[in-house]
Amino acid sequence: MHSAAASPFYQLVPFHPKFQTFQSKTPLTTPYCTPRLASISGSAKMRPLRALGGSSSSAGGDGDDGDGVVTLIEYLGKEGIDLKDDLVVLLDHIQYACKRIAAIVASPFSCSIGKQTGVGAGGGGGSSGRDAPKPLDIVSNEIILSSLKKSGKVAVMASEENDAPTWIIDDGPYVVVTDPLDGSRNIDASIPTGTIFGIYNRLEELDNLPTEEKAQLNSLQSGSKLIAAGYVLYSSATILCVSFGSGTQAFTLDHSTGDFILTNPSIKIPPRGQIYSVNDARYFDWPEGLGQYIDTVRQGRGRYPKKYSARYICSLVADLHRTLMYGGVAMNPRDHLRLVYEANPLSFLVEQAGGRGSDGKNRILSLQPVKLHQRLPLFLGSLEDMEELESFGDVQQKVNPGYEV
Repeated sequence: MHSAAASPFYQLVPFHPKFQTFQSKTPLTTPYCTPRLASISGSAKMRPLRALGGSSSSAGGDGDDGDGVVTLIEYLGKEGIDLKDDLVVLLDHIQYACKRIAAIVASPFSCSIGKQTGVGAGGGGGSSGRDAPKPLDIVSNEIILSSLKKSGKVAVMASEENDAPTWIIDDGPYVVVTDPLDGSRNIDASIPTGTIFGIYNRLEELDNLPTEEKAQLNSLQSGSKLIAAGYVLYSSATILCVSFGSGTQAFTLDHSTGDFILTNPSIKIPPRGQIYSVNDARYFDWPEGLGQYIDTVRQGRGRYPKKYSARYICSLVADLHRTLMYGGVAMNPRDHLRLVYEANPLSFLVEQAGGRGSDGKNRILSLQPVKLHQRLPLFLGSLEDMEELESFGDVQQKVNPGYEV
């Protein structure tokens, strides 16, 4: 969609940094800067991070160094839930793509890349103005698409950066939906960003339909049909949070080896937090119920008799990650966030961690998408906090002065 208008990445960035390359089984050939972490499958001699909660590395023996470290691929294949080989292969390609994005985001040249303009309109289902795609979004989108193609396991990819889904191969067993780089407008301020993804099974009953139609319908599956979802947080550490329907796990990128290392085998969001995350500057545009809820909890007059604090990064993955760790609620009450690419995958993760995802009235995963770029309010957080929030009734902000929809 953007290829005709956008300059290739190597033309956008007139420099030649001396990066190492990943020694992956599936090297990408796109002309983007390939970051220099140590080999993904390389030496395991330097592994400073150990799995929390007493997890041990795979089996001992057979080359295991006995240091208690569990990599993402080891966890998927032997230590964890013993996924199908096809899904392990797909996750291997997704994590590789995210390592490349992490290195580009962290490079000293990312600010200048993010400020490039003139890449054309479109994307994100008619995004314009403050939502217009930036080059980093497009670069990340191309990296993910390339990795999914090389995996051989994906029939269709639907991305926030593309108007329509991309059909890849007829016999791919999976469907991937993704927001390639959420929060990219914050890059030049070094604010955390993230990649969001969800994975569905391909609907084989649609195989006889025309390509465009089956691509669309495969991408519009209800969040209740997700078989996996995750996000990668690009911050002081690069953290992959993922769920396959049996809890939520966190893996942290070890830059000395290039491996994602298991650092939290079972994330449990506290049932009650003391933090709310929302754009308070829009307080006077909020509906009555939402205003009452915020007034109540920050004065310590709610069901939890402590005063809540406001923490707002304006980066969805970062705000959610903090909420998973500390509890509370992260929210955007406007019809702004995308059901397919953001709300469904993140709600799946939160529910698997013991929390709740809601549009303010309904469970997110119970909603049936009707449009690829469908927007809605999004509330994610601790179960008790979410129940209290929804009890105030009118929390969806339907009037959005100052915003283009």
